This record gives sequence, structure tokens and C-alpha cells, in this order.
Amino acid sequence: MSKQLKKGGEFLIAETLCSEIFTPEDFTDEQKQMAETTSDFVTNEIMPKADEIEAGQFDLVVEGMKKCGELGLLMIDGPEEYGGLELDKATSMLAAEKISPAGSFSVAYACHTGIATLPLVYYGTPAQKEQYLEKLLTGEWMGAYCLTEPGSGSDALGARATAVLSDDGKHYILNGTKQFITNGSFADIYTIFAQVDKTKFTAFLVERTFEGLIIGNEEKKLGIKGSSTTQIILDNCKVPVENLLGEIGKGHKIAFNVLNVGRFKLGAGVTGAAKYALSVGIKYANERKQFGIQIGKFGAIGEKIANLQAELFASESLVYRLSGLLDQKLATIDKGIDDYYEEYQKGIEEYAPECAIAKVYCSEALAHVVDEVVQIHGGYGFTAEYPAERFYRDERINRIFEGTNEINRLLIPGMILKRSMKGELPLQSEAMKAFESLMTPSFPDLDENDPFAAEKDLLKNLKTLFLILAGAGVQKYMEKLADQQEILLAAADMTIQIFAIESAVLRAEKSWAAATEAKRELLKAAVKVCTFNATEIAGTAAKRGAFYVEEGDTLTMILSGVRRFAKYDANGLLAAVRLLASRSLETEKYLF
Repeated sequence: MSKQLKKGGEFLIAETLCSEIFTPEDFTDEQKQMAETTSDFVTNEIMPKADEIEAGQFDLVVEGMKKCGELGLLMIDGPEEYGGLELDKATSMLAAEKISPAGSFSVAYACHTGIATLPLVYYGTPAQKEQYLEKLLTGEWMGAYCLTEPGSGSDALGARATAVLSDDGKHYILNGTKQFITNGSFADIYTIFAQVDKTKFTAFLVERTFEGLIIGNEEKKLGIKGSSTTQIILDNCKVPVENLLGEIGKGHKIAFNVLNVGRFKLGAGVTGAAKYALSVGIKYANERKQFGIQIGKFGAIGEKIANLQAELFASESLVYRLSGLLDQKLATIDKGIDDYYEEYQKGIEEYAPECAIAKVYCSEALAHVVDEVVQIHGGYGFTAEYPAERFYRDERINRIFEGTNEINRLLIPGMILKRSMKGELPLQSEAMKAFESLMTPSFPDLDENDPFAAEKDLLKNLKTLFLILAGAGVQKYMEKLADQQEILLAAADMTIQIFAIESAVLRAEKSWAAATEAKRELLKAAVKVCTFNATEIAGTAAKRGAFYVEEGDTLTMILSGVRRFAKYDANGLLAAVRLLASRSLETEKYLF
């Protein structure tokens, strides 16, 4: 069956078949080989030096990055004509996942291969690419990206750094300070954003050796201590006019489009970090005894492990579902056209809501994992003697990186509703149908031959509930809904959980036919546990949203809809939890 290409956000109103999605079970031999190469590199080259890297020996980071270059790990997203491999997004995300157990080193890698290199790939002139791109793809040069300033956080475009054309017209003179710059101390080239004539937000390629570029001191950070983070100070920094990147005043396109890539790659990276942390937690649960019994055999610990396994199954499923959407879309673009990268960026932007979902869901899954891994370790988890403590500190930045999770939550329903108002998604007509369903309850018979019939029925109901609340919000606030952040956050939480549940269900359904009976039991258990937990979150968000939007009889009607549409029959939940827990303790790793 051919795959039907869905629009971004369309999963909320259209049925997706399991045959239409990409899953980890679909990896090719070449993709598996890239994953193995990356994992071997981390195990052999980075892990033995982890303590020295954590102590701030950034020369080891640079050395490791150069070895990445030799292995082709910096070339994955680079164009072939400049020495890149130009591989698909699934491979790019798989490499990001497999590098993540390297901790701080993976931050340097993600920065270099993502936000530091891609602006040049997407927006550079042929001359700029000729001069710099091969150096970045081979690891001869390191890259950094300078957007944030001391006074700006989420308001990235409110930059105060300035760029003024010199009297002779040969240079732009940059002044200002950039904050929290990853790879700051050792990068050879920086993508720096500044305001031309104080009003035109613009990007520049700035070499380390350019006059007036000053590298600040290392930040003293809570986590990722083995990642270089400095200020970059521009003191009448002279940048040749030919190093202007893109167009004057169009820097926002570079900043935002590259962030979409950063978000989905971060989703993959934190999923890999979570798998690794979970395996460490499970091994400790097998080793540690209390009252003469391994603590993993206690239900209280087993339940934690089972919940984490199920959450990571959903996390992994949605990340690679997104990779499939992106690869399908990008494959439709003719590489021979003049504006290829402009169309390429539009292709990625199509799935900006899903990129934000991946960033939020997966980073919060990692947060849940590392918190529970510390808890499983007990008092030892609070000491630097065990890796759980570092996992806990390192995790925290991921909910701030690539746009805070709050900003990403606002973007998810904001982008979807904006597309609806433009007529790109028929949300309004679907919302009207959803309201009608409140008046006419239906109780469909479930297909007894479908192992996931209950979950599919639930998904249909949760989507109906989202449409009811979104429709009520639009009707009440119209174009001012964008200012009602509390309502948007509730809508985002529903959207995120719907995508997570659906991704897990579709992956399990797609894997079902080829799975052994034992694997089927695990798939069923993971889907049941993650669906139950996600439905609790979605239902609470729906109830919160109802109270925010409505009152009186309409509120009462919607709340009755919440009770009906967020209802999931999780019969067999305890058996599912115990199965996931026991199999985890046997294998001491992520199960899928």
C-alpha cells in the first residue's frame, strides 16, 4: 500500500494507517550500520575520557569531533557536492540518538552538525560554501551559533547587537554581546545575528580570527559541564561584506527554520539519553538489595521501570514517525531547481508542529527517566559517585534548549490554528461535527479481532475532545486566542499526548504481524501502559481547558464530554506493568 503524505497537524483530523508511518523496525542495513558506527565511537573514544571532558578539557572534545569527521558523522546532513553524505532525516536522527550517551560531548556534536552548519548549507552562497562548508563537514573547523543575548531569551529577534557598513563599504562592523554560546571557546567560525542599521535582523559568518571578536569566560553551569559555553563579545568586529549570510533583514528565516531541525534532532537525542539512563537504573535495581531482596523485584520499583519503558516506546515511536514524514516530504522536492533549499525549508516547516511536539514530549520523557533513576538509586543517586547524579543535572537544559518547552507548547496549537484560519486544515468544520457529537452520544462496537481497537476508539474520542475545546476557544476569543496562553497550553498538552498515543499504537500495529507471541505481549503491554498514562494527562488538560474557556450550561456539557471522551478501559493494566518490569530486569535495557 502506498503511503499517503499527511500535512503537518493533519493527524488531529484524519485517520493515519500503520502502513503510512516509518518506525524503528523499518531501518535499513545502511542506517543500522551508521547507528553501530556511532555507538562504537561513543563507547571506544568518548566514554573512557568522560571524566576529563566533564572537567572541562575541551581539547578532548575537539579531538573527538575530528574523529567524528573521519568517520563521516559530521557529514550526514551535508550536500554531496561539498563532501557531505546528504542522508535522510531518519539516519540523521538515529546518529543523534546514538551519540547521546556521550553526555556533554553530544551537545558539542549536536550544535556543530545542526545550528552551526545548517545555516551555511541552507542559505550560504556557492562562494561561502566553497570556503567553509567542507572544513565543517570534515571536522577541520568547529562551528558555533550566536543568537541569544544577555537581555533576550525567548524573544530571540529582540537582538541589540548591531552591524554597520564601514565607510569604505568593505566590512560590516559588529558590536554587542552574545550569551550562552555552545562551542564558544573552540569554534573556528560563528553564525552571528545582528541588526543592520539597528532594524534589519541579519546573519553573518564570522571567523574566530576576525579583528574585534572576543571569547568570554566559560559559564559555570548546573550540568553539561563538559560542553563549552561562553559569551562572544563583538567589539567593532570587522566582518567582510561577502560574509553576510542570506539576505539583509531576513535573519529571522535562518533563526527559526534552523530551530525546527534542532527540535526534531533534540527529540531523537534525548530519547537516546533516556534509553541509556534507564538501562543504568535497571542494572542498579538488579544489583541493590534491601531486606535481602533485589529492589527491582519490589512492585514500587517495578512500576517505575514499566512506566518509563512505555513512555520511551511512545517517545521513540513519535520521533521516527516524524522522520518518516520529513523524508517523505523532502523526497518530493526536485534537487535540480534553483531554489531547492528554500523549498527544502518549507518542507521541514510543514511539520513544525510535530517538531515542537517531539521536542517537548521527548525532553520531558528524559526528565521523568532521570528523576526516577535517581530515585531508584536512593541516597547514592544524590552522590557524584554514581552516574545518576550527572544524568539528572545534564537533563535539565533540554527543556530550555531550542526554545523553552513553554514556547514550544504555545507554538503547537498556535501554528495548527493559524493553518486552519488560512483554510489549509479544515479544523472549523471538524469542530462543528465534534460539537454535534456532544448531543448525540454513540457507543460503537469494537472490533474484537483488532488488538488495539480500544486505543483507536480512544484516539478518535480524544481528537473529538480537542476539536470541541479548540472550537470553543476560537468562538470565544477569535483572533485574540493567541493571547490566551493558559488555554493554548491546555490544547498543546492534549495534542502532544494524542500524537504520542497514536504513534505508539500505529507502530505496535505495524509490527504485529511479524512479531513473536512474546513480542506481541510486550507491544500490547507498552501500548496499554503508555495509553493509560497519556490519557490521564490529556483528560486533565481537557478539563482545565474547559474551565478556562466556558461557564454555565456549556461548561457542564463539555465536562460531560471530557468524562466520556477521555475514558479508557485499561483492563489488565497491572499485568502489563508487571510484564514490562520483569522483562526489563531480565534484559537490563530498553526493551524495544
